[in-house]
Amino acid sequence: MNTPSTPRKRPTAKKPPEAAVQPLASPPKTRTRRPASPKQATDAKPTPKKPRKPGKTAKQAAPAAGKGKLRKSLLLVGLEALSLIFSGVVAIIVLLGYTANRFSGTNWVDNLLPFALGVLALMLLGALALIAWWKLRCWLLSFSNLLMPILSLCLALGVGWLGLHERFTFAFGQFKTLVGGQHEAERVTLTHQVFAAYRRQNPGNLQTIMARAEPYGDLIDEAARAFDVDSQLLQGIAATESSFLPRNSQDGGRGLFQITLVPKPVLADAARLLAVDKVSLDNHRHNAFVAAATLKYYLAQMDNDPFLGLLAYNIGPANGGLRFVMQQYGVTDFVTIQPYLQQLPRDYPIRVLTYALAFRLWQQEGRLLAYEEGNNALKIQRMGIPGL
Repeated sequence: MNTPSTPRKRPTAKKPPEAAVQPLASPPKTRTRRPASPKQATDAKPTPKKPRKPGKTAKQAAPAAGKGKLRKSLLLVGLEALSLIFSGVVAIIVLLGYTANRFSGTNWVDNLLPFALGVLALMLLGALALIAWWKLRCWLLSFSNLLMPILSLCLALGVGWLGLHERFTFAFGQFKTLVGGQHEAERVTLTHQVFAAYRRQNPGNLQTIMARAEPYGDLIDEAARAFDVDSQLLQGIAATESSFLPRNSQDGGRGLFQITLVPKPVLADAARLLAVDKVSLDNHRHNAFVAAATLKYYLAQMDNDPFLGLLAYNIGPANGGLRFVMQQYGVTDFVTIQPYLQQLPRDYPIRVLTYALAFRLWQQEGRLLAYEEGNNALKIQRMGIPGL
């Protein structure tokens, strides 16, 4: 027989064990602060904040240190470069000065070609010296970066000390002649004419003039400063014109500088700086101001050539002055105008500059040096002539 089938029971889901079930986390409890009472609020003191100490961070300190090192290295390199340039310039002047004197002339084989070869050899020698200096520099930098600037500075000081020697003055004069050409050669010739004139002067007469000039020294210095001219040159003019014996001469000269006829702008400039309406040539101070203004006027007219300026000062504005004479005969300097000064005092600039040289020696040395004694000739030449 078939038995009736019994209904099947559905499988019930098993509940997980209680340990596996985790309860939900309760929200965190927040603590609420009670508002402070007015008394507590007034009693509470705010805690002061400590100020931060000024200082640089590591990122800021690194660029500052780098800039300091860069400045120091640039300073050392600049010192080394300036020392080398100074030493090189002095060496070139000395070598070219001696070479120009040794090979002076116009012969191709004896003078021109040897001088050109000497300049070429000087260039090669300079290049070799720079290469040797660079190798020495690379070697010394491995020890210290201060050694090369110190060495270059010592070299410059040694060269400068040698440059103070009297022979350097001779070489420098030859170098000026080499670069200056014909104009400088003529200037050197005229300069030695002044030295020769000083050598021929009577020391007793010069000392007498120095003593006479002493009372007028301050006013001449004042006039020279007012018009920016050499005071010793003004003293030389006064010594030539009046021997520091102010008087009115027969040819119309008046006072310390024997002023005669001067251009109208000169009198106007002198009156303006003296703060007077009219200049009195019998007043020593006025006389000196007019002389300084006249010298300034003619020096500007002659492009600051002292020989031509003094010659124009002496000739004055009569008959067109010196400038008219130079234009008439087509001359440009003191040497080429000499043949056309038959009726004019061509030696006037030499006499003025001779007295100016004597005043310079008297004021700087306290005495008049005898030109032919010992090394006085070289010493006087190194001191130079006022106005040149």
